[in-house]
Amino acid sequence: MDWGQLAIKALISGAVIAAASELARRSPGWGGLIASLPLVSTLAMIWLWRDTGDGARVADFALSASLYVLASLPAFVLLALLLRKGLAFPTAMGAFMLAGWLGYWLMQTVGRRWGWPV
Repeated sequence: MDWGQLAIKALISGAVIAAASELARRSPGWGGLIASLPLVSTLAMIWLWRDTGDGARVADFALSASLYVLASLPAFVLLALLLRKGLAFPTAMGAFMLAGWLGYWLMQTVGRRWGWPV
């Protein structure tokens, strides 16, 4: 493992996350848009291609990322609904994490049965 390349990957990826969170402080809509863009997935696919040159592996990664996005969507809706109902943030975040975990577990269970790369 080349530590220099790993540090560059971490800095670029961290900068994207920091930019999204800073933008969200000023405008939740724009911050949400940036966070919803597949920036992390795109960077990961670029790094994966650069490291392996394996198109099939990148394709499997892209499909599995898409499937996990679908699995996590209900958790985001749940978080928004709970917060709008006045539930305390830590409790709502706990429910969000549980719903996300359940979504991922369900996607793995069903996806493996159907031969998806999850």
